[in-house]
Amino acid sequence: MDLSTVAEIKTLPREGNTDFMGIFILKRGELRKTRAGKDFLSIELGDKTGSFRTNCWGDSLLFEDLSRIAPGAILEVFGQTDYYNDSLSPKLARLREVQPEEAEREGWMNQLVATSVEPAEVLWSELLDHIANLEDPALQQAVQLVIDDHGALFHDSPAAIAMHHAYRSGLLEHTVRMLRCAKALFPLYPIVQKDITLAGIILHDVGKILEYTQGFASGKTRAGILQGHVVLGYRIARKAAIQAGLAADQIEQLEHIILSHQGELEWGAAVKAATPEAVFVSMIDNLDAKMGMVEDALKNTPEGQEFSEYHPGLGSQVLIPDPTQD
Repeated sequence: MDLSTVAEIKTLPREGNTDFMGIFILKRGELRKTRAGKDFLSIELGDKTGSFRTNCWGDSLLFEDLSRIAPGAILEVFGQTDYYNDSLSPKLARLREVQPEEAEREGWMNQLVATSVEPAEVLWSELLDHIANLEDPALQQAVQLVIDDHGALFHDSPAAIAMHHAYRSGLLEHTVRMLRCAKALFPLYPIVQKDITLAGIILHDVGKILEYTQGFASGKTRAGILQGHVVLGYRIARKAAIQAGLAADQIEQLEHIILSHQGELEWGAAVKAATPEAVFVSMIDNLDAKMGMVEDALKNTPEGQEFSEYHPGLGSQVLIPDPTQD
């Protein structure tokens, strides 16, 4: 049996149960209980073409094996297609954990790890150009200090676990896209101070490098659970700003952008945006996050379907554009 990607499995007929075999990353495995108190595992498997969720019940022969396997593991999976609430939710027949060395040897790695559509090195070069072009020397130094200390993690980190830009270098892509958007919109909003805004965009999500684990599957670190990326990013930025000798009022403005960029308190913001720059960054952040969700929905929808699956971040399905229309 040939290996199938997630995207290929989603194109298989929905009628009946079609056998498949694939190599996937275990992105998530959560122990839960049914209303009757019985254990089951809610798992997510994926590759660079997408992902799917399914359940492994406590009486399954696979339950004990899956319970011992940590997220990030590579699995060879045999299963049958099935759907629940119009979403792919296969029945798993058997599985085997694959060591990274074997995945490399067999040439499977390239199909496993999702990355930014744009080459990461191109995005990185553009980010460094944006930093070099900051006009305020102290502000430029503060941002550069952060990159000097945390550049490797910033380069590779995802921007989220699941909702948007949830792949290698997703944080870098999200940040650079926001910078591009800001520069396009500055002429419309002259009340927005450019330098502090660009610095705030570069650092707004920097706490995510400490919030998320690195590797094939992202999860929350201890610091991520106990503090969250807003607080972690505030601390990173404040330390660099003080080291760079940034003026007190600029430190306050930069910190406020980071503390308020989530937009709403229920979304994780420490405070509501209360400066032109903070409102501007918050709106651009929300725009790029939402468009990232749209891109994800389009990418994961098989050819021929009119709508994507329901996306929880958008609160809706997405209409798939007709490829025959301009």
